[in-house]
Amino acid sequence: MAASKGALEGLFILDLSRILAGPTCTQLLGDLGATVIKVENPKTGGDDTRGWGPNYALDAEGKRTDLSAYFMAANRNKRSIAVDIATEDGQQIIHQLAARADVVIENFKPDGLKKYGLDHESLLSKHPALVYCSISGYGQTGPNRSQPGYDLMAQGFGGIMAITGDPKGVPTKVGVGIADVMCGMYATIGILAALRHRDATGEGQHIDLALVDAQMAWLINEGCNYLVSGQEPERRGNAHPNIVPYDTFECSDGHFLLAVGNDAQFARFCDVLEIADVAADPRFTTNQSRIENREALMPLIRPAMKRLTRDDVMTRLRGVKVPCGPIHTIGEALTSDQARARGAVVDMPRADGDDLRLLANPLKLSATPVRYDRPPPHIGQDTDDVLREWAIPKDQNRDG
Repeated sequence: MAASKGALEGLFILDLSRILAGPTCTQLLGDLGATVIKVENPKTGGDDTRGWGPNYALDAEGKRTDLSAYFMAANRNKRSIAVDIATEDGQQIIHQLAARADVVIENFKPDGLKKYGLDHESLLSKHPALVYCSISGYGQTGPNRSQPGYDLMAQGFGGIMAITGDPKGVPTKVGVGIADVMCGMYATIGILAALRHRDATGEGQHIDLALVDAQMAWLINEGCNYLVSGQEPERRGNAHPNIVPYDTFECSDGHFLLAVGNDAQFARFCDVLEIADVAADPRFTTNQSRIENREALMPLIRPAMKRLTRDDVMTRLRGVKVPCGPIHTIGEALTSDQARARGAVVDMPRADGDDLRLLANPLKLSATPVRYDRPPPHIGQDTDDVLREWAIPKDQNRDG
């Protein structure tokens, strides 16, 4: 645990979000030192992901708790309060906390908080310096604004599934909720930008962020490939649309990854496989020619790799600086020497059970390192403390 203050020390984040996109954002802000108050509805059991097993942290007696592995992945460094915003008392509490907050983040359907007087227009009118971030499936505008937002739907609507998976199989989603996670990252960036503007001008603002918008933004080169050519990108499995050879390849005892980034690397790759005639073939001498003749090239190089073991071919290729690597299971990745050296896993103690093993924050800040102060909370465990400390009368808030 770092002794120095976090970079966002002093910021107050009121978190009305649940599931993954919003919680990813607020966990990151909490890791960087912000105070994060997570609001959960006690009538529904709190954040939906508390019940998304099958894996749960156990208490001292070995019984299942409300800390599912899914919930814990995005909810450390937060205080949980149990508040029903459908009640007048609950709404009053949120108004009192919002009066103290720098940021409010929510992921209700558009207009879903208006009936409670907790929408961005209501809160910004009372607290003009507030940064208010709304995350939804399709955004606050557009014909689909009322549709619910789920990661799977965002991946399907936003195009990423069309280019993911086996070329002969069905369109496939990414193995984790990457549309949610990346939306949370964009939310973090947007919030920090809005806070910088507020600090310079005193003016808060509303951030309107959609899962689908974020997902389409990170189509990156394949999105631009379509915009430049008008042609739909193909689903290529692990192959690359703009680099050849760049794919999964089979050896005599398994598979490995190869990423030949330039023509000199390709020549060295062919030397290692003892197929120098392929490197000299005019159809394959440049990356552009290899792209154009991809189907002719693959049958020439795949058999050569099957003659070697995975460790042998990787050792030889690394020896001549040709990029290659293994395909780890999650367990192999998280227990690798590199993961241990970089602190990819963090142990967080909790009072009611064994230490929790969580994925660490990847940021390495030399002056304001990431903090791991609070393990993921049980629902409502901090309600009394938070209300005592933060829910002050409105006439004492920062806006006067």
